[in-house]
Amino acid sequence: MYPLVCVNKQHLLENVRAVTALCAEKHIEVTGVTKVFGADPEIARVYVEGGVKRLGDSRIENLKQLQGVEAEKWLIRPPMLSEVEDLVAFADASLNSELVTIQAISDAALKKGTQHRIILMVDLGDIREGFIDHDELLEVAAETEKMPGVHLYGIGVNLTCFSFVQSDEEKMETLARVAAAISERIGRELEVVSGGNSATLDLMLRDGIPARVNNLRLGESLLFGKERAKYTYLPGTHRDVFTLQCEIVEVKEKPSMPWGEIGVDSYGNTPSFIDRGMRKKAICAIGKQDFDVETSTATDPGLIVLGASSDHLMVDVTDSEKDYQVGDLIEFQLGYFSTMRAFTSKYVTKQYIG
Repeated sequence: MYPLVCVNKQHLLENVRAVTALCAEKHIEVTGVTKVFGADPEIARVYVEGGVKRLGDSRIENLKQLQGVEAEKWLIRPPMLSEVEDLVAFADASLNSELVTIQAISDAALKKGTQHRIILMVDLGDIREGFIDHDELLEVAAETEKMPGVHLYGIGVNLTCFSFVQSDEEKMETLARVAAAISERIGRELEVVSGGNSATLDLMLRDGIPARVNNLRLGESLLFGKERAKYTYLPGTHRDVFTLQCEIVEVKEKPSMPWGEIGVDSYGNTPSFIDRGMRKKAICAIGKQDFDVETSTATDPGLIVLGASSDHLMVDVTDSEKDYQVGDLIEFQLGYFSTMRAFTSKYVTKQYIG
């Protein structure tokens, strides 16, 4: 049963309603990103109940799991050529940056007797996916518009994911101008102009997004109530949607400092330690394979998380008011990457409340 992640569905629902309401005030629709929790349909349905009409994921395997959930499905990573048949079967729309891939999608959609929606990506500085040359983008948009198996649905941008370049008014104005240029080129308005992710929310709340931008792809803000530009929590949201419990398998008094020659870890780094003398330490049956230490917070303020190997978590319990023993549970509130790792791991049990 342990380790176990408990999902507070009621708190998640309140988060989704609060964030979608903030976006609706600015005339922006939300695509709810599901990759953090492996597109678990039970959680995705909470998104939909809270007002989300579009779901986005970076893996076709995850979109397959969402077929019973009533929402438009987006692939939010440029598709591989090898997966276009599955793409048109399980996704309604996808983010794209290569004409050859769009042509393959059109061909696959025609064979299936359907039409797939294309969102062209613009690179505005993060140097991840998208067109830098706007003239090239206009040409690709015009070519896409001619293809019978696809529908040019809109354009989008991604920021703060690779280079962590921030969203600002100038970049959003550029995105809006590009959308206007494409609309003029093809003779109709684009339905979707997607201005990025949870890092764009701060700009939105400061009225820094032009009216033409009408969509955000949100995951972290829905799940944890947090925008990513300044890492502030949004009003009316909860940060405790995902709680992890792990079981103690050893409790012993041990020195703070290791003894012997110290080598490097799996990443080539030499670990360092703080000498606190003899301490009471607990080992939990969980490790880096199952969660992320850096984005997890112990709910007991008296604990010091020392670190983890692949399947052991070391915690200093000396200063806790609780007398931890073997078989007891230690609880963590999970952040973005820790939740992602826990839902990817088959060794972590999932439980739902609310």
